[in-house]
Amino acid sequence: MINRKLVEQNIKTKYGTLKRLMNERMRRCWAATEAIALGHGGISIVSRATGLSRNTIAAGIRETGESAEPRNPIRKAPQVRRRGGGRKSLIQIFPALENSLEALVDPVTRGDPESALRWTCKSTRKLANELQQQGYSIGERTISRLLIEKGYSLQANRKTQEGSQHPDRNAQFEYISRRVLLFQKRNQPVVSVDAKKKELVGNFANGGEEWQPKGRPEEVNVHDFQDKKLGKAIPYGVYDLTLNQGWVNVGIDHDTAYFATATLLRWWQAMGIRVYPHASELLITADGGGSNSSRSRLWKVALQELANQIGLRITVCHFPPGTSKWNKIEHRMFSHITENWRGRPLRSLGVIVSLIGHTTTQKGLRIRAELDTKEYKTGIKVSDQELAKVNIKKDKFHGDWNYTI
Repeated sequence: MINRKLVEQNIKTKYGTLKRLMNERMRRCWAATEAIALGHGGISIVSRATGLSRNTIAAGIRETGESAEPRNPIRKAPQVRRRGGGRKSLIQIFPALENSLEALVDPVTRGDPESALRWTCKSTRKLANELQQQGYSIGERTISRLLIEKGYSLQANRKTQEGSQHPDRNAQFEYISRRVLLFQKRNQPVVSVDAKKKELVGNFANGGEEWQPKGRPEEVNVHDFQDKKLGKAIPYGVYDLTLNQGWVNVGIDHDTAYFATATLLRWWQAMGIRVYPHASELLITADGGGSNSSRSRLWKVALQELANQIGLRITVCHFPPGTSKWNKIEHRMFSHITENWRGRPLRSLGVIVSLIGHTTTQKGLRIRAELDTKEYKTGIKVSDQELAKVNIKKDKFHGDWNYTI
């Protein structure tokens, strides 16, 4: 698949160099050969890059096609007008056109007006209609070309603003990166953990599209009211950053600290100990909230019990507030699970477990999934005396985020 923007820029650069050396016929024939080489859509790309009209390039294509046939001696050679001949560009005819277009776009321009990249939320059709009402003879294609030349492009919203940022946000990212590399260098396990969003179990619509026989889509309930018998599925995942493998514990009760550590225990017993038989420590990267919150006393008590069971020192590094999307499990495992079951109603817990367990990627991701029917109590309070029994060593840098148990 060609990179249209890169190709367009290359053609624009070449045309800028050759334009002054070519007469009118040579320009359209050169543009025609570039369009032919690009194939489908080539005329549009060359037209945007050079400013030549589509009709001019099409005429060049016809001429280059004729050049391969024996020339009729009676037929005259294609005429070459003197320099400056031919139809004038709209900018030459209407010198104020660019200013009029800017006046329409500028009130709704978003971003830095001095930026090289700007964009508009008005369609080319609306802009053309408004300019036509002002007396300009102009169409949508010309509007599109002028906007591109002025540095505009179509843009979607981008989620980048995370609210107020912690002053040590970047420092914590760097700290986590160093810790991960250190553990991997010593061949110690490094995992990313998190809970995926709860899923309604039943014959409910699921986002996305899937191939089905024509005219026979999956029929699902009109309303997404929870089925009390089937309930919700609570997937909690453990992703191995080194081996690109994952484990998902599908719970049915509550997402608590003990549910999180139960998932870690299941992963270790079924997968971790087999690939890290000589491990003495474990690094966990986690969000700052939820069942594995950096402020949760129960999370630390549950981790102490887990460390006692598996005999490993457990180091935890939390991501700063509002940066959960940077947790590796989100885009290396959960996103692929969502893609795998797109357009598929999650009619039962068995279907959910099966779809998660069959999620793979070309980069070798493998996931194991298991149903967890255990009940996990909520509202458990941890006293100061119970917290004091946790053998925790806080790091000098943000001990609230980085600690070993």
